[in-house]
Amino acid sequence: MKINPCVIGLGYVGLPVLINLSKKFNTCGFDINKKRILDLKKNLDTTKEFKKEELKSLKKTNLTFNLNDIKKYNFFIICVPTPINTNKKPNLSPLISACKTIAKVIKKDDIIIFESTVYPGTTNDICVPIIEKFSKLKISKNDFFVCYSPERVNPGDSNHTLNKINKIIAIPNLKIEPIVKKVYKNLSKKLIINRNIEEAETSKVIENIQRDINIALMNEVYIFCEKMNIDFNNVFKLASTKWNFGKYSPGLVGGHCLPVDPYYFSYIANKNKIQTRVTLAGRSINEYMRKFLIKKIKITLKKHNFNYRSDRIIFAGLTYKKNVSDIRNSQSFKIFDYFKKTNKKILAIDPFVDQYSHKEILNIDFISRLKEKACMIVLVNHDNFSNISKKINKNTKVINIMDFHIYNS
Repeated sequence: MKINPCVIGLGYVGLPVLINLSKKFNTCGFDINKKRILDLKKNLDTTKEFKKEELKSLKKTNLTFNLNDIKKYNFFIICVPTPINTNKKPNLSPLISACKTIAKVIKKDDIIIFESTVYPGTTNDICVPIIEKFSKLKISKNDFFVCYSPERVNPGDSNHTLNKINKIIAIPNLKIEPIVKKVYKNLSKKLIINRNIEEAETSKVIENIQRDINIALMNEVYIFCEKMNIDFNNVFKLASTKWNFGKYSPGLVGGHCLPVDPYYFSYIANKNKIQTRVTLAGRSINEYMRKFLIKKIKITLKKHNFNYRSDRIIFAGLTYKKNVSDIRNSQSFKIFDYFKKTNKKILAIDPFVDQYSHKEILNIDFISRLKEKACMIVLVNHDNFSNISKKINKNTKVINIMDFHIYNS
């Protein structure tokens, strides 16, 4: 069997998968976002994860938004987002839509790999029935095959790219294992094969839940120290001298995984009448952290003789973590938005965010030309903010309110 992979969804997860596979196979990249496809054809990645030189490896790749173009492929990797809705319930709409799309083009013996983060049971209980319904093929008859490989992409982290990390893949059917391994050995340092899809689905959500809960504990300790007038940084330093102390530091938890996955886990647990007290307690603390920091910013501004309602305040860094362009579920952006509503003189800078899409975000050169008294609050410690005080005029006071990490997915 000649393997012709097609990656569905070319965002933070799908694009690195496509780039890696394009070096070995005749590949296709499909996305319903026409602009995304046109940008990639111009070697432009709006997520800023890949430079033009890296995107040139896609020169011979079939990049398309046309469904008819993917009919000749036989190995589909689905990398679409799985967010939550306003009620903090799983929103599987993009995944369901992708399943319906695939069902229109798959043929007998085709292989489908799901990479999107889901709650346990989603692949077999939701995705497979949809594909069967619209394709008229049956998985029980081995008409097509399904696997699950939880994505572990960490945007902005060059130390843990695809070819440097271990990757889990659940392959229920032994018949296709050699084919799947031939493809996926190009997407990891080491492949970890599992047979049960539900186990792989569960492993993904608990990876992020564990991190979310540990950060929540440190957020609680940080709040305690602030209110008790105890130096948290020194407390952390002292505690870190113990050999088995987990070095999680407090911070805003944003992005598209850590604030989402606990709700996926709790949703299916609640559906099966299982309580998830610790999981939801961690979420509650981390969601409160934004409100706590808003109060801290107000107190800090007042301490330095600035009025948050009337003075010129500049927020530096609005993405959900350092060195990425993504503002989805960014707690920093929400803090900026809160203050912006009370003061029209509030400004923001972030070199990673597209200024054409977000008019409220200005260039640092504009900020440097400001002559009036101003205060800059650093919310995200992008690497190029390390010497930001040298890039602005002396009338602007710089305060790094985030003297700890901002956590992501």
